[in-house]
Amino acid sequence: MVKDKNKSTLKNSSLIIMVVFYLVGGINHFLHPDSYYPLIPAYLPFHSFINIASGVGEIVFGGLLIFPASRKAGAFGIIALLILFIPAHIYMIQRGGCMSPQMCVPVWVAWVRLFPLQFILIAWARWYAK
Repeated sequence: MVKDKNKSTLKNSSLIIMVVFYLVGGINHFLHPDSYYPLIPAYLPFHSFINIASGVGEIVFGGLLIFPASRKAGAFGIIALLILFIPAHIYMIQRGGCMSPQMCVPVWVAWVRLFPLQFILIAWARWYAK
């Protein structure tokens, strides 16, 4: 019984963190769009649209996580976004971690963002898709 309660508390706390993470991240796309443009691969057109769509997606799907009736849809939406973000992580690796003079990280950080972090985030969202 205690184990179930601890798991429930962990899952609820984790959900709150996830909701805040995606809502704040989505809003940030609108407050600081210039920080996202370098992350969008150069071969993709319409960087402004991609940034706006990403921000809206994070806000909508993060918001859907709040309500039990829409939580599964929100979780699958986040998983879809995270999969769509994979080319940005690959692009960062290809560029050696430097997306602009102001945005440089060691290449190993770029790799960690893709493996394992991206897949941990997908698994985290999957936990709420069940």
